[in-house]
Amino acid sequence: MPPGTIRFVTWSLGVVAAGVVGAGFLLAGGAKLAAGRAWPQQARDLGTPMAIVPAVPWVEIVVGGLLAAQVARPVLAAVALAMLLAFTALLVLRLSQGKRPPCACFGSWSAKPLGWRHLARNATLIALAILAIAA
Repeated sequence: MPPGTIRFVTWSLGVVAAGVVGAGFLLAGGAKLAAGRAWPQQARDLGTPMAIVPAVPWVEIVVGGLLAAQVARPVLAAVALAMLLAFTALLVLRLSQGKRPPCACFGSWSAKPLGWRHLARNATLIALAILAIAA
């Protein structure tokens, strides 16, 4: 395969990865806002620091929208990666404590008790964010 083709394929994978992560962040932020007062309570139950609860959906929407639009892709993918790592650390902490509140990652759409499938989803998004940075 010619070097130009390899670069194009790599770039294309980065674009798709950024689009998927961006769409996920847009969906998550929008679902949190749509949940109204329920999401802040779920975030409290999960143990999210109260100081950041009001900002989380808006930050997700801004990061997700810009990432999906491919604006400053490596920088915003790194921001998304940092957020995903923080979210995942909180989930791991709760699971290790034996606590299984609703994830609330996607507002009322994720009312199931916290479980390992949430970690698998986040691991996939983390891998895609890394690809979006590197490609």
